[in-house]
Amino acid sequence: SNIQKHEKWVQLGWNGLEIGLEGPLKKGKKASYMVSYRHAITHLVYLMGHDPKQWIEYKDLSFKLNFPGTKTGNWSIIGMGGNSQIIMDDLKLDEDERTFETYGEKVDNSTGMGVFGITNRVYPSKRAKIMNTLSVTGNMVKNLVDTFTIADKDPFRWGIEDSEEMKLSANTTVNYKLGTGSNITAGVVYNHYLMSFNDIQYIDGAYQVFSDTAHAQVNLMRLFVGYKRMLGARFEGYIGLHGQMFFYNNSIAIEPRMGLKFMINEKSDISYGFGLHSQVQPKVMYFVQTENNLGQKEFTNRKLDFTKSIHNTIGYNYLINKNLRLKVEAYYQYLYNVPVHTNLPQYSLINFGTEYYVERQDSLVNKGTGENYGLEITFERFLDRNFFYLFTASLFESNYTSTDNITRNTAYNGQFAFNALAGYELYFPKKNVGLIFGINLTYAGGSPYVPFDQENTIRHGKVMYDWDNAYAIKRDDYKRISLRLGVKRNLKKVSMETTFDLQYRSDYTSIYQERIDVTTGEIINTSNMGFYPMINSRISF
Repeated sequence: SNIQKHEKWVQLGWNGLEIGLEGPLKKGKKASYMVSYRHAITHLVYLMGHDPKQWIEYKDLSFKLNFPGTKTGNWSIIGMGGNSQIIMDDLKLDEDERTFETYGEKVDNSTGMGVFGITNRVYPSKRAKIMNTLSVTGNMVKNLVDTFTIADKDPFRWGIEDSEEMKLSANTTVNYKLGTGSNITAGVVYNHYLMSFNDIQYIDGAYQVFSDTAHAQVNLMRLFVGYKRMLGARFEGYIGLHGQMFFYNNSIAIEPRMGLKFMINEKSDISYGFGLHSQVQPKVMYFVQTENNLGQKEFTNRKLDFTKSIHNTIGYNYLINKNLRLKVEAYYQYLYNVPVHTNLPQYSLINFGTEYYVERQDSLVNKGTGENYGLEITFERFLDRNFFYLFTASLFESNYTSTDNITRNTAYNGQFAFNALAGYELYFPKKNVGLIFGINLTYAGGSPYVPFDQENTIRHGKVMYDWDNAYAIKRDDYKRISLRLGVKRNLKKVSMETTFDLQYRSDYTSIYQERIDVTTGEIINTSNMGFYPMINSRISF
């Protein structure tokens, strides 16, 4: 926290306008504040009188207040909120600019989120620390999709998704030092969720309701206790027990954890970790509705249990010298109780959230499994003499099995990812000027996906997927190179920095990776972004 003086900064670039303030709340006191605001450049252009054909807007505000050393402990208050909107309206485009020849779409995607939290840290004794947190978190997603044809340009509402979720959370953690190198930690977390979900599509001449739930409420409680102790001069051990209960369907999870660390010498150590982890399903999946023979809606996913996974990790850490570090980690993760569909075994919640939109399924069962295993290597040089670099490599496999006992790729199974990052600042002290040079390289394997079913898409007049070949094919590998050039100047009361990022990307993931013409079945790739320059200018004073 900055308690010395008030500081301000302004930044303007392709990513938007950012303004920030920080400093002491009162001179001579320890209380401090920090606040920042961002606004999308495209919306600023619109406010200046230009109406863009494709609309991208976002704005957010964040703040933090610190009140250390009060009679009731150390207090902090944080808050953050923002919204974004993307509108792609083919009606504003000329016919030769539209993706499809015979029809068009207007897609209005809006999201919003907000967080407010209060944390109190108290120290009853030299050995004990208690941390209490109260927080409110909310988010919303709203998608409106209208379609029109060349002959009839009156928009027709094809689909709507309107979801809201609020979480009220209370958290207490107690840490107590039993002696040198030994401590125990225990705590409880209680979350109360308030939700509304609405998901409707026009299918085969009628609107189909996937979810229509207002003011739903669920509760989740988590308890945990852990004990860490030094075992001699070189060994460190940890053992813990976590528990969860999801009150909506009374699901219970008991999760043992353990860890070991051996210091080989002053520069290197080896570690091992084991744990059972459980995760509640995405809340919306519990409220996917099914219509029975009497025309009544049922929540056939209501009884879904936690998805569970067994983690094993072994790592080696070597501090070569004060500036160089090598870290190697191997892991194996086995997942079970994964929700899958008995009539569509290719569908698994293990892949949830990887596609722009896939229809949510009802009548899921916890009979799926999965495996993730791989090796991660990190080699880095810490910033010294104005120079640093970082290399990372990840080799991995990720697959799942459903009720048909066939093992398939998950949507995450790119199998490899390599990154290289380096930066250098050439400083001229007599002129208080620094020249910034940087490079960032990424090469990653393409992600498996569910391809379109062209024949059924034409027949039904809506997007249909080829589930028989789900995740059997992959997108092209992803490549990205970014060069950064910049100038920084420090004056007596002001510092200025201007940077140019020259980026090239292949297979850039946008809101649509691929699109299909529902009248002709033609698949159109709209993902290539290619060369993308960016400029940012920042003033701090």
